[in-house]
Amino acid sequence: MILEHVDIRIQPGKQAEFEAALKRGLEQVITKAKGFQAYRINRGIETAERYVLLFYWATLENHTVDFRESPAFAEWRAIVGPFFASPPVVEHFNLLNQSL
Repeated sequence: MILEHVDIRIQPGKQAEFEAALKRGLEQVITKAKGFQAYRINRGIETAERYVLLFYWATLENHTVDFRESPAFAEWRAIVGPFFASPPVVEHFNLLNQSL
């Protein structure tokens, strides 16, 4: 399993609109992607315009090739992208250990 960590900063005062768009994008696009397994969404406490999205994929290629190179990626970005204050920072991680 691959963890995709996405750090997003949105425009000030747009939290409610962004969260509605995020929900729509998750339901309509992300959850239907090949290899997608789960997600977690976190909103900053100290910085209310900061969100950390955690997406779990079966393989790295499910995200970087199957999703990112598909029309679904453009659809996702059209839904959530207008709220970005700066480009998201995206990194991928391998699971080493877990206590859950």
